[in-house]
Amino acid sequence: MSPVNNGESSGEEFSESGRQLTRKEIRAREKSLGTEGNDVVPPQAFETGHPPQVPPAMPAEPPTVQQDAVQEPVQPEPVHQEPVQPEPVQLDEPAHHDVSAEFAPHDYDAHSELHGDAAHHVYAEHREDEAHHEDAAHHVYAEHHEDEAHHAYDDAHGYATGEHLEEHFDEPAHPLMAGGSSVAVVPATSKKVRRRRRWLALLLTLAVFVTALVVGAQFLKPLLGGNTIADYPGPGTGEVNVSVEPGEGTRSVATKLADRKVVANPDTFLRELTASGGTIAPGEFQFRQEMKNSDAVAVLLGKGEGKVMYFALSAGLRIGESLQAISQGSGIPVAELKSLSDSPSQFGLPAKAKNLEGYLAPGEHRFPLGTPAKEILQNLVTTTTDELKAQGVTDPAKQYDVVTVASIVQAEGGQAEYGDVAGAIYNRLKPNNTETAGLIQSDATVTYGLGIKSFHIDEDQKADKSNPYNTYANQGLPVGPIGSPGKNAIDAAAKPKANDYMYWVTINLDTKETKFSKTLAEHNQYVEQYNAWCAANAGRCT
Repeated sequence: MSPVNNGESSGEEFSESGRQLTRKEIRAREKSLGTEGNDVVPPQAFETGHPPQVPPAMPAEPPTVQQDAVQEPVQPEPVHQEPVQPEPVQLDEPAHHDVSAEFAPHDYDAHSELHGDAAHHVYAEHREDEAHHEDAAHHVYAEHHEDEAHHAYDDAHGYATGEHLEEHFDEPAHPLMAGGSSVAVVPATSKKVRRRRRWLALLLTLAVFVTALVVGAQFLKPLLGGNTIADYPGPGTGEVNVSVEPGEGTRSVATKLADRKVVANPDTFLRELTASGGTIAPGEFQFRQEMKNSDAVAVLLGKGEGKVMYFALSAGLRIGESLQAISQGSGIPVAELKSLSDSPSQFGLPAKAKNLEGYLAPGEHRFPLGTPAKEILQNLVTTTTDELKAQGVTDPAKQYDVVTVASIVQAEGGQAEYGDVAGAIYNRLKPNNTETAGLIQSDATVTYGLGIKSFHIDEDQKADKSNPYNTYANQGLPVGPIGSPGKNAIDAAAKPKANDYMYWVTINLDTKETKFSKTLAEHNQYVEQYNAWCAANAGRCT
């Protein structure tokens, strides 16, 4: 071995071959001498395929290095005296670049191991400030043949650093010392791998969540009405008549249409109606079942043929009440309708008819928008005359008398007793009637002539012959019908039930129960039952 400089900084050192040593080689030699070679791994330990050289047993207590140990250095162990020379380190070759400068984390363990055939010297990274070289972190690097890549592992952070890291984790670790345990290089999980795993876990969680939502929605949809379709394909079938009352809201109309199966969904229909910007007018509308929302909206807004003029006439209405109902449903002024009604001859009525009273057929009526008033009234009159003809009454004069009787039947009795009431009226009209002397004696006719509606009239009213409708003072039929009879009343008047009754009285205004009798004494008993009912139902018999 070449002599060692005894601490003089000005001296130069040379290898045994006479080559001047570099600063790193000098420091490596100083460290080897300072530790007496106890922590130096013989080069043979790194040779592939050879067992590691076991150094002699170390003394129980490590010798204390004295200050003058430099002058008389302790002789290294025989392992350092072997003639085997290591391959000279080629400092100028590119393959032996300074790995410590490339991998620069500063928290490496100061006792990190090194391996490789070319690394025969362990040295610490030299820093510009040599005063702190003992505190600086030693960098570990290894060169395993010239075609091996460098391995670096950051114990503090748990990830691999360096661009030249290759995965040789399956290779056995190099033994460090004889009798020592082998230290395996633990592979580090890269940031990309961990990030990939996190993303995979997130995607799996999201997939499970979405699947749960889809499956849950399938179970909840029937419970929440999710199976309700938004719209029918149209155009629809059949005929559905729907009335829109004055002041009725769009939500009520939409619900009504959905209940009648005109539209599929009231909510989607309302959206279609709102988008149209139109407003609904009262009236009767004709739809089809299972219509498209847009088609149903067009009907309501009068853009299609579905909107009609609609009105309903109840049986027993007087002429003034009937004309008012027609006007509200059609939009035709009452004055125009009354002017037409006061000229009954143009509708085929006999000369004794003063107006269309009794001929405006009760029921629901629909006419296309714009239908003229005369056409509407003619349609109602024709409905009544057609029913009379169906019962065998074809003569207009005879028809007029039957309608007059039918109007009294409609006002005086319940529907179940129409036939008996009609028979009793005709009995009173017979020439041989001595019981009533040809007087019908109907309160309904008297009140009609007075222009009032009441169930009671006094004796003076009954005696007033100036009232042409007073059947108490005037024999025979009144001068005309007193209201609009329905089909059943017309049929009963056209074909009365044969009986011997001369009197009748309705004893219950709710049930229309009617009692018949042949004599006045019996009739008065039934009248007392009527009075008792009126007393028990205050305000009903006015």
